[in-house]
Amino acid sequence: MTVLFSNECDAVFPFSPEEQADRVIRFVIDHIKFPYEAEVSVTLVNKEQIHQTNLEFRQVDRPTDVLSFPMMEYDKPGDFEGSRFMDTLTVSPETGEVLLGDIVLCEEVLKAQAEEYGHSVLREYSFLIVHSMLHLFGFDHMEEDERLQMEDLQKEIMNQMNITR
Repeated sequence: MTVLFSNECDAVFPFSPEEQADRVIRFVIDHIKFPYEAEVSVTLVNKEQIHQTNLEFRQVDRPTDVLSFPMMEYDKPGDFEGSRFMDTLTVSPETGEVLLGDIVLCEEVLKAQAEEYGHSVLREYSFLIVHSMLHLFGFDHMEEDERLQMEDLQKEIMNQMNITR
């Protein structure tokens, strides 16, 4: 597995954000039972950068905590044999790994949310990566049943990683 990590805003955390991203991504890949070697890109940005990216790709004119850009489509979440997945399967010519997608995290927003929710920055950072990884596997939260499924998976993963509130 490869995690391409970039800290574009010189973010400082009380832990290694690169090591934690790698740890969480590996755990989610194993938990979801992704059958391939994978590559994921994680980028830390500031409020202005994520605001611009949110506007450009989602037409939402505000900063946000995290954006996820999946490379594949799925017939249903976590279905690694369906026709949509197989048709959109993308492999890195450099590593031979499946390109799952990109995660863009905003340092300022995630730190503010950690304070607002009364938990550690490590917990918020890890949660947002779990959340994004589920998006990269086709999970969503637009409909109530999807939201509940995704929330249950997030809780299960965070608990199993022993990263609690």
